[in-house]
Amino acid sequence: MNRANSLDKLPATWYAGGPDDTGRGDFLVHAYNEDFYVFRQAARTSFEKPFLYLLFGRDRAILFDTGAGGANVAAAVDGVMRASMLLIVAHSHGHNDHVAGDDQFRDRPGITVVGKDLASVQAFFGITDWPNQIVPFDLGDRILDIIPVPGHETTGIAVYDRRTTVMLTGDTFYPGRLYVRDGPAFTASIQRLVDFTRDRPVAHFLGTHIENTREPFRDYPEGTVDQPDEHVLRLGREQLLELRDALQPMGGRVTRHVLRDCTIWPVEP
Repeated sequence: MNRANSLDKLPATWYAGGPDDTGRGDFLVHAYNEDFYVFRQAARTSFEKPFLYLLFGRDRAILFDTGAGGANVAAAVDGVMRASMLLIVAHSHGHNDHVAGDDQFRDRPGITVVGKDLASVQAFFGITDWPNQIVPFDLGDRILDIIPVPGHETTGIAVYDRRTTVMLTGDTFYPGRLYVRDGPAFTASIQRLVDFTRDRPVAHFLGTHIENTREPFRDYPEGTVDQPDEHVLRLGREQLLELRDALQPMGGRVTRHVLRDCTIWPVEP
C-alpha cells in the first residue's frame, strides 16, 4: 500500500517543556497514525530533546533511536507496543544523543538491538555497497527504504516509509544546525536524497531535532533547554533542494551558510 492516510497528522507544537517542568513525562508521545508513533524527549531530561520514531508492520516493529539518556525510553515505548510483537531497535546514526537508551532494551525477549557501528548497520540491513546502495527492509506488509546518508556521522541512514511516504532523515536534514563532519560525503548524501525523491511523493521530511525558531534564518543557541517558539518539525522537498543548491558550489569544502530553515555548520571530524 503506497499512500498517505487521511488520518496521518502532526501536532501544531512539539513543545518539550523547560528545565523544571516536572509535570511532564520523559517523552511526548504522538500517534501519527495507529501504526506510526513519534516520541520527543522532554527538555528537563536533555537539552538535545531528540525525536524517536516507532513504525509497526504486520510481523514486527522498528524503533529508530533510543534518546539522549536520563529518561525511561523503554517505558514510553512499552506503553504503545503490541503484545507479542517483535521489536527491532535501530538508529538514525551512532551519536550518543540517539543511542543512550540502548541498554534499556538489551537482553529482553523479542527485542533485537542493532549495533551502532558501520559493520553492524550494513550487516543488519544487508547493505553491501555503502553508501551507494539503497535497500528495502520489510516489516511485514510495510516496506522501508534504507538510504545511507553519511557526512554528519559515518553510519547515518535516512528511512523512506512507502506506506505513509514520510522520510525520516535523522541529523542529516532537520530545522536546525546541520553539523557536517565530512563535507564531500554530506554533499553526496543530500544529492542522494534529492535523487531518491525525484519521482516519489514525500509527505514530510522528519528529522531528529528542532533547533530553529519560527523566525526565518534564526536558531536557538546551542544548549538551549526551553524553546517555546520553535520551528515546525516537518520540512519539505523545497528546503531539501535549497540545501542541495547551497552545497553544490562548495565542492565538498563546506562552509557555514545560513538558510531560511536550517544552517550548514561544518565541524571537526
